Amino acid sequence: MPRPTPSQTVGPFYGYALPFTDGARPAPPGHPHALTLHGVVRDGAGQPIPDALLELWQAAPDGSLDGHPGSLRRDPVTGGFLGRDGVHFTGFARVPTDADGHWRVHTLRPPASAPYLSVCVFARGLMHHLYTRAYLAEPAADALLDALPAERRATLVARDEGAGVHRFDIHLQGEKETVFLDFAR
Repeated sequence: MPRPTPSQTVGPFYGYALPFTDGARPAPPGHPHALTLHGVVRDGAGQPIPDALLELWQAAPDGSLDGHPGSLRRDPVTGGFLGRDGVHFTGFARVPTDADGHWRVHTLRPPASAPYLSVCVFARGLMHHLYTRAYLAEPAADALLDALPAERRATLVARDEGAGVHRFDIHLQGEKETVFLDFAR
């Protein structure tokens, strides 16, 4: 009779190979319209998650979705990633949380036609990653936001902290749980 195998924890394995240099900077450094979006990822008990990984993507301010393929530079010797080219807006960020569960990206404001950043959350204990949206301001009309009660809608709208800084905390469970999107598989 086969012996049962011991249970294993799901991750975290995100700190190895996935983050890359300038992964938190879809906007070129020094861009005059760059803004900062930051926050903390928290578990169901409200504790920060120090080893989560977020992927964010968005439309460019002009509404384009091409993201400038090829703008990620490679080291010609090692083949590893050196970082972004520092010229183009890529629309994609990958950022790990730090020891306090905090994350930060430097990006550009998305267009009015798609006024949000799409966010994918990877964290230990999650069997599947989670999708949500971060709106920098509540638009006049939005099909997703309009379908939610006000208290749940508020979990998708970043708080404006002034001077181009917005805060978007992500709560995986609990009373303040962020609204997550379910896509049919």
